[in-house]
Amino acid sequence: MTNPITLYGIPTCDTCKKAQKALVAAGYSVTFRDLRADPLSEAEWAPLLAEFGSRLVNRNSTTWRGLNAWMKEAEADAQLLANPTLMQRPLLSDGEKMTLGWDAKAQAVWGL
Repeated sequence: MTNPITLYGIPTCDTCKKAQKALVAAGYSVTFRDLRADPLSEAEWAPLLAEFGSRLVNRNSTTWRGLNAWMKEAEADAQLLANPTLMQRPLLSDGEKMTLGWDAKAQAVWGL
């Protein structure tokens, strides 16, 4: 039996929906964490930033394009604390391993 997976994302994200659907179909127990409704604390961001660094920030998002110049130059932790939906999605964690995005490499980590 595998550990339950937490999927960090937003409910309107198509990639998050695809990942959740595929994981549930593969028999995983998935808990969805809505970054907009339930933002992560500084302590919760810390291990994610340690693992992924600035790759956590989605610089192609509409949120990113709306940032002022000062915020675009800020560190990733400040950007994500101020704008949690800037996070590249989905981020998946089972407490032992983490993946960012939903490409073939991430899917392989989860055995899909």
